[in-house]
This record gives sequence, C-alpha cells and structure tokens, in this order.
Amino acid sequence: MAVPPAYADLGKSARDIFSKGYGFGIIKLDVKTTSSNGVEFKTSGSSNIDTSKVTGTLETKYKLAEYGLTFTEKWTTENTLGTEVCIEDKITKGLKLQFENTFSPNTGQKSGKVKAAYKREYLNAGVDVDLDFAGPTIHAAAVVGYEGWLGGYQMTFDSAKSKLSHSNFAVGYKTGDFQLHTNINNGSEFGGSIYQKVNKDLETAVDLSWTAGSNGTRFGIGAKYQLDPSASVSAKVNNSSVVGVGYIQTLRPGMKLILSALVDGKNINAGGHKLGLGLELEA
Repeated sequence: MAVPPAYADLGKSARDIFSKGYGFGIIKLDVKTTSSNGVEFKTSGSSNIDTSKVTGTLETKYKLAEYGLTFTEKWTTENTLGTEVCIEDKITKGLKLQFENTFSPNTGQKSGKVKAAYKREYLNAGVDVDLDFAGPTIHAAAVVGYEGWLGGYQMTFDSAKSKLSHSNFAVGYKTGDFQLHTNINNGSEFGGSIYQKVNKDLETAVDLSWTAGSNGTRFGIGAKYQLDPSASVSAKVNNSSVVGVGYIQTLRPGMKLILSALVDGKNINAGGHKLGLGLELEA
C-alpha cells in the first residue's frame, strides 16, 4: 500500500465535492505566477458582497531543491506577516520539518509553530507545537493503512492547563474510485462521508453528521459532472433545503472562471440568496 493520507486529509475527496467550485457571496480573484529564477508568487483578493469588506494576501515561495528547502513569506491586508521555512527528505527520507512565524506590526503580537511530519508505507504521522510562553500546545496525529483500510487518531494537549482538549478517532476505507470515512470528535460529534467516482466524468458524495444531545442528523448530497475538458458543473443540497450550484469554465490555458449560486429552498420568495464570482489566473 502507498503512504496513507494525513489525518486532516481523511475524507478529503468527499469534502472537495462540497467545497470546491463554490464561492457564495464573494467576488474573488486569484493570480499565480512564477518568475524566471523559480520564485512563485500568489496573489489573492476577495470582496464580501454583504459586508463590502475587501481582503487580500500576497505569498511568495522559493525552493532550493538540491537542499530540500522551501522558503515562504505571506502578507495579508490585516497587516500580518508570516514566514515559513521547510526542509523535507534530507535528514531522512519521509521526514518533513517546518517552522512558522507570524508577526502583526500593529499590535506587536507574535506567534510561532514547529511542525514535524513523517510518512512511509503504512504510516503517516505528525506533531505540531505552538510556541506559547504560557505553555506550548501540542497537536499530534497519526494514520495507519493496510490493504485500503485506514485508521487514525488526533489529539491536542494544552500544557498550560495540563488538559487533553481534543481527542478524535477516524476509520476509513479507500479504493481507486470509492472512499468511506467515519469519525468521532471528542466523543460527542459523529460524522461520516462516502465518495464515489461513478465514471470519468461524474463524481458523487454524501456527508452525514450528528452531535450528541441534538435531535436531528445533518446530511448533504453533492455531485460534480465534467461537461467537457474545459467545463464542469457542481451541485449540492442539504437537509435544510439549501441548494448550491457551481460552474467552472476554463476560458483559455491559465484562465479559469468560477460562477456559483446558493438558494434557500424553503424561502425562495424571501430573498437572501447568494451569488459568487471568481477568476483564477496562472502563468
């Protein structure tokens, strides 16, 4: 079996059906470029239609492949600066070490995080440590896989309070065109998803969740259909009769248009429906 996915990526194929290709209530522009010396630039800007708030980010990334190093710097319109240094597969194969630091000049607030991840056949494990002077917070997760079956555990330990704040379990099964995922979060939140690639053009997904103490189960059904090599349409609906529709059109190589709409099926005449527009450029 190949390397299993990280804990955060369990059930990702199903989640992508419900999230990718949509941008309700937002006008967004993403631009990706690469300079001649290999520096990658990523600029993203969005405007919330309801609040008229405009946000943006600028990210630069440079890789030194011969040393396994990647340097990333990020700036946001909230005036937050971030730096990330990563080294992978150099100390030992499958090991990735990462250091992240953020700084807000306006408030003087600083934060840091050290990450370590190790992956090999049958195993994918990782540990993140938030560098807090009051006491570091430790996030750890591991996934094991065998013949398509996946099992994972994720935890968060707050050393300042000497308390285990999160304890999550997940079990899944994965083949080439079918994925099943179930999880229990903190012993009170239960979830599951099913993903199936029906054929080369059609993908479907079902998502279920239930919280202890609540009366109802939340569920959603989604699908993505590839109309042709340059266009696809997505649709989803949940048990609250909220319907989402998305359309992606590749206008030309490196230029992609995304249109989306969210409709409240129970209150069609009341308004409050949302539209979204996105444009992705890459060169």
